[in-house]
Amino acid sequence: MEIDKKTVEKMAHLARLELSEHESVKMVDDLSKILNWMDQLKELDTTNVLPLTHMSEEVNVFREDIAKNELSREKGLKNAPSQNGEYFQVPKVIE
Repeated sequence: MEIDKKTVEKMAHLARLELSEHESVKMVDDLSKILNWMDQLKELDTTNVLPLTHMSEEVNVFREDIAKNELSREKGLKNAPSQNGEYFQVPKVIE
């Protein structure tokens, strides 16, 4: 696929980007390099290569999602700048 200035301008318009003349020229060059590299990758034989779903063998270990009341109301409100004993008091933001 050939990347030209008109293609870059169309892509920039669709992405709502404003590119200067210098940036457009650089983008043409960069996108051409990327597509050339992709063409080189297409030449590789990947018939016996399994698809990769993750970059490493690490697996996320999540804790059980159990609701706990570990912080009492008194401890939670202890350092509040303004509170009424039950809730945080904050300035009114909507008139």
